[in-house]
Amino acid sequence: MDTPTELGEFLRTRRARLLPEDVGLVSYGARRVPGLRREELAQLAGVSSAYYTRLEQGQSSNASEAVLDAIARALRLSEDEQVHLRNLARPHRGSGRRRPERPEYARAGTRQLVAALDVPVVLLDRRSEVLAWNALGHALVAGHLDASAPDRPADRPNLQRLLFLDPHTRELYPLWEEEARRAVASLRITAGRHADDLRLAGLVGELLMKSPEFAELWSRHPVRNCVEGVKSFHHPLVGPMELSFETVRLADESGHWMLMYSAEPGSPAEAGLRMLREVMVPGRSRPAADHTPAG
Repeated sequence: MDTPTELGEFLRTRRARLLPEDVGLVSYGARRVPGLRREELAQLAGVSSAYYTRLEQGQSSNASEAVLDAIARALRLSEDEQVHLRNLARPHRGSGRRRPERPEYARAGTRQLVAALDVPVVLLDRRSEVLAWNALGHALVAGHLDASAPDRPADRPNLQRLLFLDPHTRELYPLWEEEARRAVASLRITAGRHADDLRLAGLVGELLMKSPEFAELWSRHPVRNCVEGVKSFHHPLVGPMELSFETVRLADESGHWMLMYSAEPGSPAEAGLRMLREVMVPGRSRPAADHTPAG
């Protein structure tokens, strides 16, 4: 990904959301575009207008911590946005020698843990490709797909791709727009951290071309590290459920992470998960192999 361009777009979107009166400035003259002008932002940050312009145009790659801190304060960036700003302003550069990328696989111990957990669990790489899932995780997020697909790199589902391009997945989320905003905000964080990841760039490029909704959200440059929260589902087998989610990143350098769902005790969602477990999990009332997806 073109990191200097990404930096400029990020800074422009954050300038656009601030009005002069929001930051104690007096506005003079008509404005062709919303938000602060470059020179106003530079004034607030205590840097020269020429320097800030070069930074926004991707012509300066050596901004100091003090300058980045000042710009972050002037733009009123959140903690996640501040991290993203630094990732874009000083991206990690590899050795310059690119090795052929090999398919990633989950460790045997991690797969065993995923299978043993009694809540829906999906194991993902940083690009949101599914490396493994337990029976309940598969049943919840992609019951219409082959449960063994994560074992075959060429067939692995990608949760970002499913969300924007798969009609079955879209129907799974009654609050699809909210889920889409959350997904793009998380993907922006990842793309900023791994600017030299060609497969990640390829995923973004594919979604930009195939999904106008993704392209519109991506252009806003949302940034949020979504590590926990609540999601609404309308599952084709068990109906509506509101589930909490948590993410757990593995302690190694793989970048793999687990997405886990749970229901509040005694809630309708807990009953829904129990029903889903009875229908889908092998060894219960009906094995997963007998499931014929709707549609």
